[in-house]
Amino acid sequence: MNCRCKRTHGVPALFSFFIPGFGQLVKGQVSKAVGVWIALIICAFMSVIGIGFLMGLVVWIAQVYDAYNA
Repeated sequence: MNCRCKRTHGVPALFSFFIPGFGQLVKGQVSKAVGVWIALIICAFMSVIGIGFLMGLVVWIAQVYDAYNA
């Protein structure tokens, strides 16, 4: 039996669900969190031409998935 403490995956995913990038930040993945924030800022600017909303949704889902699994 493995005696190491297992880090929970659900809490960072829950944080990322409500605040994008926060789950990565909690897990110590600062560069990933900054990347998520930059991607969402770019998507916000691209929403003017219409594609940004869809791309923002994809980034949001991907970062929640990453906070859960990584």
